[in-house]
Amino acid sequence: MTPAELHQDAIVIDGLIIAKWNRELFEDMRKGGLTAANCTVSVWEGFQATVDNIVKTDALMAESSDLVRPVRTTADIIRAKEEGKTGIIYGFQNAHAFEDQIGYVEIFKKLGVGIVQMCYNTQNLVGTGCYERDGGLSGFGREIVAEMNRVGIMCDLSHVGENTSREVIEASEKPVCYSHCLPSGLKEHPRNKSDEELRFIADNGGFVGVTMFTPFLRAGVDATVDDYVEAIEYVMNIVGEDAIGIGTDFTQGHDKQFFEWLTHDKGYARRLTNFGKIINPEGIRTIGEFPNLTEALLKRGMSERQVRKIMGENWVNVLKDVWGS
Repeated sequence: MTPAELHQDAIVIDGLIIAKWNRELFEDMRKGGLTAANCTVSVWEGFQATVDNIVKTDALMAESSDLVRPVRTTADIIRAKEEGKTGIIYGFQNAHAFEDQIGYVEIFKKLGVGIVQMCYNTQNLVGTGCYERDGGLSGFGREIVAEMNRVGIMCDLSHVGENTSREVIEASEKPVCYSHCLPSGLKEHPRNKSDEELRFIADNGGFVGVTMFTPFLRAGVDATVDDYVEAIEYVMNIVGEDAIGIGTDFTQGHDKQFFEWLTHDKGYARRLTNFGKIINPEGIRTIGEFPNLTEALLKRGMSERQVRKIMGENWVNVLKDVWGS
């Protein structure tokens, strides 16, 4: 089987896309052979603004139903593959949209939200992000984790502080994930995870999606798809071939204003970080170039079986465990 044939045959899942929602994006997802993706519908927004985002995105997906379909269960992911569409999983990058209402967790589950990051860079009512002194998981946060477990929403810890992450991993009865992270063993950065953190989440049944965001890669803006594969291999050597997947963090279509919003606390307050030039690794600059990743993994010496797991099968398995279907 050629790399192109393998890519076409495989389940391909991206554990984090925060690109600009439009039909052009959906067309590129089809071009890249993307079976499903966790697509961000909330970062700094509260309950009302997040619901508004979901309403708009529901309408956009209905207009492009020839290209995409909603995902509520892993059976929907398989269906998307069979239909030649991309399944859209709604995800949050911040539990802020739950506000102080535990009941909102189930409401968002009913609206199609399947993955929620506990904090985005800073403090919220649940715990602490990776750019602040980390006080750990709050009492309210423990209730939110329990409710997310109950209704079947996956806890994501990518932008979460080390103490809060550890306590979520310990508190959760279901697998949790870093949906999009890189190892600090290859580059020190507040957003990257140490070997110890990677080992701890895997040892506790968790999952790691590896990102290709160049500010966090060893080669920075000069990175290629092969540098991304190096990071995937590094993480796999720690967590094993069953607990790893892809989480690109594609920001396709967004402008400078979007990144200003993203890199300030609450979207408007103090600056948290400055990425400088944003460019994806050469060879996978756009979602449409996803087949190049399958080829690069094979070139690295990974088996067809390992590539299928990394590209999507592992995501399906862990989501089924969390969602219950």
